Amino acid sequence: MKVLVNGIGNIGTTLLNILVDFKTDLGIHEIYALKNTNINTWNLSDLQHLEKRGIKIYTKQKFDGFITAERLPDDINYIFDCTANSFGLKNKTLYQPIRNLIACSAQGSEKGFGIPYMAGVNNDKILGQKYVQVVSCNTHALASLLSTFSGHSLERLVEADFVIVRRSEDLGNHQRLVSANVVSRHRHKLYGTHHAEDAVDLFSTRNIKPKICSSDITTPSQLLHTVRFAIKLSEKVDNAYISNQIKASGFISQSSKFDSNVIFEIGRRYGYYGRLYSHAIINHTNLMLSQDNKTIYGWAFIPQEANTIISSLSAFLLQTQNNGHEQIISKICDIIIISDL
Repeated sequence: MKVLVNGIGNIGTTLLNILVDFKTDLGIHEIYALKNTNINTWNLSDLQHLEKRGIKIYTKQKFDGFITAERLPDDINYIFDCTANSFGLKNKTLYQPIRNLIACSAQGSEKGFGIPYMAGVNNDKILGQKYVQVVSCNTHALASLLSTFSGHSLERLVEADFVIVRRSEDLGNHQRLVSANVVSRHRHKLYGTHHAEDAVDLFSTRNIKPKICSSDITTPSQLLHTVRFAIKLSEKVDNAYISNQIKASGFISQSSKFDSNVIFEIGRRYGYYGRLYSHAIINHTNLMLSQDNKTIYGWAFIPQEANTIISSLSAFLLQTQNNGHEQIISKICDIIIISDL
């Protein structure tokens, strides 16, 4: 199996390193990466690090030492599109003519690229499918919180409300950093911001349309997104139930820490490649129950730079119909996900 990662940013670079580490488990023989933006003296070393790991680099710009890709080669079997928002959808037309392409996935808010997907939510819906949209980091967090607290039975969900506190941009960038809190518009009359709408689209692949709403505020931070949630269930629950659901989830982590600086630092110290891969990190010491014991309130941190990686790997295995999917993903999760921070 020959795979290509299109886009060598935060997500693409992390994904490439993990693909190399688990190459044999994933059934991959060759790994390629496509650099879309210009190569300069200050970013050349990034590509050289990847080359040393055995990754073959294609570039859009002609540059000595790398393969210039006027068009993508026909022997590529799978593509992970990790380009910036809106580019994945545009790139789909470039992928369609590739003769030996089995399947591909795009990251984030690329509506229309393919079936919306998140690991553990709708695995059966993408088996053997050619085009899949791995939903965004915030959609991962919302969907995981809903699945976890409902016991993976969304029929028990009455309604949920989310307030997403966003960082401005990636730590390595300095283009969109805001100087004060910026509130997003509620553009959808039912769902508020696109985060709840995207989560509904994801669950709609299972013919479930949860009653949820989201709001969004961007802050002058470059670390983690955070979400405040209120999830109302049809039945009473207690603290023991909540604790058990968090521990039983394969994708949710928990922490007693209240500071995103500290959470981020834990990831840098102990995380695989300095990242955190869980869909959300719940502050389990700060959870509350309503008086009728039906609504769960709390906060969770969102490790947006890597919480979609497991879903990308899972999509690859399902789309290419790898029979060892569950065992492979379980092995990778055991190694890279920190359940308690």
